[in-house]
Amino acid sequence: MHKKERVSVGQFAFTTAEAGNYLACFSIDGEDTGLMMKLNLEWKIGIATKDWDSVAKMEKIEGVELELVKLEASVQAIHENLLLLKSKESNMSNVSGQTNSRIAWLSTMSLIVCIIVSGLQLWHLQQYFRKIKLI
Repeated sequence: MHKKERVSVGQFAFTTAEAGNYLACFSIDGEDTGLMMKLNLEWKIGIATKDWDSVAKMEKIEGVELELVKLEASVQAIHENLLLLKSKESNMSNVSGQTNSRIAWLSTMSLIVCIIVSGLQLWHLQQYFRKIKLI
């Protein structure tokens, strides 16, 4: 929760440790109904949140070198995302394979049960007709 009172210009940032959905609520306190407010909201995630000016000052780089550092960070972020997607795809493939084998097992068991029930029905009908001497 972040609260500021009587401000005309300001910035606020927060960093999370977990991915997920986040909710931002803004309110204006006061009784002035003719008040005109302008709100510019900019969401940044991932590599876009890095403060490149401070990185340039700290590492004493500028121009093309700074752009190369930005590109390297972007490539690293893309690589990490691809590795994450690869692991998720592997997990989904495993789940799909397990589901497929379970469905095959269930289908086989259903077929066996149907064959056994049909055989028992035939045997019962034969016994019944022999009992009433139709066969």
